Amino acid sequence: MSLLPEHLKYALSHEWAQIEDDNIVRVGITDFAQEELGDLVFVELPEIGQAVSANESCATVESVKTASDIHSPVSGEIIAINQAIVDDPEKITDSPYESWLFCVRTNDLAEIEKLLSHTAYETMITA
Repeated sequence: MSLLPEHLKYALSHEWAQIEDDNIVRVGITDFAQEELGDLVFVELPEIGQAVSANESCATVESVKTASDIHSPVSGEIIAINQAIVDDPEKITDSPYESWLFCVRTNDLAEIEKLLSHTAYETMITA
């Protein structure tokens, strides 16, 4: 497993969140998640403009092994999706921390504080 980027926050459901300007949160899945899933073959992302709640399932990734729901780590509105990932899901396997799935504009950045630090997430996945 690769080292966990320290600047990201992590959800219990294995998504990472990167806080950007204007209350935007960029979301992807962790290296641990993609390793557990195996080779990814399909990604279904939410619609731009879709309202999401924290911890709500809003996307799906499928691998040769299984399908898994992807949850939004924060509440807000989907403002961008990464079409390149839909076209080539293997990019997640190759670089999970560069391969974001969607961006949420949140009205409540305090929800980010409920997510795990890189050290807390590492403790969880190695326990």
